[in-house]
Amino acid sequence: MKNSLFTVYIEQDEDGIFVGSIPTVSSCYAEGKTQREMLKNLQEVLKLCLRNVNIREIEKTKFVGIQNLEVTYA
Repeated sequence: MKNSLFTVYIEQDEDGIFVGSIPTVSSCYAEGKTQREMLKNLQEVLKLCLRNVNIREIEKTKFVGIQNLEVTYA
């Protein structure tokens, strides 16, 4: 088996729950009461998601960075 490295975005919601997502894999996200729990859950979700995708296509994607975007709205 081959190991792959994925970039994980981690956020914490208003209730303190950690939410992690892997933007290069569609619908791959999980939550947990702690970061450790969320990462464990996300790893399981990722394994399921990878059953349905071409891993070579995902590995071509490269993390570039994060940018803040200011928007004025009503």
